[in-house]
Amino acid sequence: MVDSAKLARLRARYGAASPADFFDPHFQQVAAAVFQGADAPRPPYSDAGTLLDAPLRPDFASLPDFGGLDMALIGIPLDLGVTNRAGARFGPRAVRGVDRIGPYDHALRMAPATEIAVADIGDVPFANYLSHDSCHADIQAFYGRIMDAGVIPLSVGGDHSVTASILKNLGRSEPVGLVHFDAHCDTSGVGDGARFHHSGPFRTAVLDGVLDPDRTIQIGIRGSAEFFWEFSYESGMTVLHAEDVQEMGLKAVIAKAREVVGTGPVYVSFDVDCLDPVFAPGTGTPEVGGLTSREALTILRGLDGLDVIGADVVEVAPQYDPTSNTAQVAAQILFVELCLATRALQRRRNGG
Repeated sequence: MVDSAKLARLRARYGAASPADFFDPHFQQVAAAVFQGADAPRPPYSDAGTLLDAPLRPDFASLPDFGGLDMALIGIPLDLGVTNRAGARFGPRAVRGVDRIGPYDHALRMAPATEIAVADIGDVPFANYLSHDSCHADIQAFYGRIMDAGVIPLSVGGDHSVTASILKNLGRSEPVGLVHFDAHCDTSGVGDGARFHHSGPFRTAVLDGVLDPDRTIQIGIRGSAEFFWEFSYESGMTVLHAEDVQEMGLKAVIAKAREVVGTGPVYVSFDVDCLDPVFAPGTGTPEVGGLTSREALTILRGLDGLDVIGADVVEVAPQYDPTSNTAQVAAQILFVELCLATRALQRRRNGG
C-alpha cells in the first residue's frame, strides 16, 4: 500500500528538482564545495588523466614549497627491484587513467580535495632510470625536499622497494609506525648484492632507524615465502596472515591495527597483491587466497583517527590485467588514503 501523504511530500520536493538540487544540509555543503559554482560537472573522461583527478601541477615539484600544497600525489615509475614479473613501472600511468574515483567517500562522509590543497605533481625524476641505486638516491632526495616543505606525500609505485626510500625521510626525526597491507612481509635481506628490492624494504627501514617494528602491523600475509620473513617476528612486528583476517573478523583486525600503531605518526603502505588475484590480477607476485577489495577498504577506513603522515599504493602491473580492475582498486585505495591523511592533518592543525 503506497503512503499517499509520503508520495505527495516527495513529489512536492523532488518532482521538479534538477540533479543539482540538494536538500540535505551535509550534501548541500559537499556539492557546493565540489562544484564551486560551476554550471555543470566536467565529464570524467575529458582532459588528461591525473591521480584522483587532482590538478596536474608538475611545475610545483621544482618549487621549494611545492606551491604551498598540503599534500602531493606522486608517481614513482620504478620496477628494477622486482623478483618475479616486471611491469610496475607502468603503475602510475594506469592509476592516472582511472575515472570517477571520489570526490566523496560515503563511509567517511568527506570530500578530501575540497578541504585541503592537493595536486598531482607528476613523477619522481630519475637521473639514470637504468640504475636502481641511482633511482633510490633520487627518491630519497625528492622526498627529503617534500619533508622540508612540510608536504604530505601520497605515492603510487612502482615496486615496493620505493617505500624504503620514502620512509628514509618520513622517519628521519623519529621512527614511524606502519600499517602494511601485503601478501608478503617484505623483510628479507640483501639479495644478489642488491640492497633495494621489493622483498626487503621494511627490514631496510628498521635497520636504518626510521621504522619502529613494535608499531608495525602487516596484514594479509600468505604464500610459500613465509620462511623469508623471520625478521618480522624477531624485530617485534605484528603479522596477521590472510587466514587471521578471516578468523578474527574485520572489527578485530581494525582494533588490533589501532592498538599496535597507537597515537604516534604512522605510514600506510598498500601492496595490491594483498588482494586475491581475482580482484587484482595485475601485479608481479600474485598469491591466491588474499583479501577481497571490500575487506581491504573496510580495514583502511577503520584506521580513521590515526596520525597518518603519508601513504602509498604499489605493485600495480597493468599489463597482466586486461580488465583494468587492478588499477581501479588501486585508485580507490589511494583515495581512502587521501581521506585518512586529510583527517589527520585537520586534527593536527586543530591541536587534536
